[in-house]
Amino acid sequence: MNFWDHHGILFLGCIAFFPRLTLLLGTAWGGFLWWIGMLLAPRLLVAILATRFYGDTNIVLVVLCWFWCLGGEATEKKKVRTTIINTTATES
Repeated sequence: MNFWDHHGILFLGCIAFFPRLTLLLGTAWGGFLWWIGMLLAPRLLVAILATRFYGDTNIVLVVLCWFWCLGGEATEKKKVRTTIINTTATES
């Protein structure tokens, strides 16, 4: 299955910048693990789904998705941790 046969550049932009909203409104819903992935780590869910469905036809897109996933999750967690530390330090 080819990604570009089913989706366009708008979907790609939306899934990159608004993964939870796009997963909720723009894709088919899954089971329990899908909901856990969407709530806890939507970028990881997108990378896993991209690998599963488009790994054999769009390998470049899948590799870029994994870079985006791992970099985005790490950056997001670092920002949250820094914000919590700064908030705690100013309250003390």
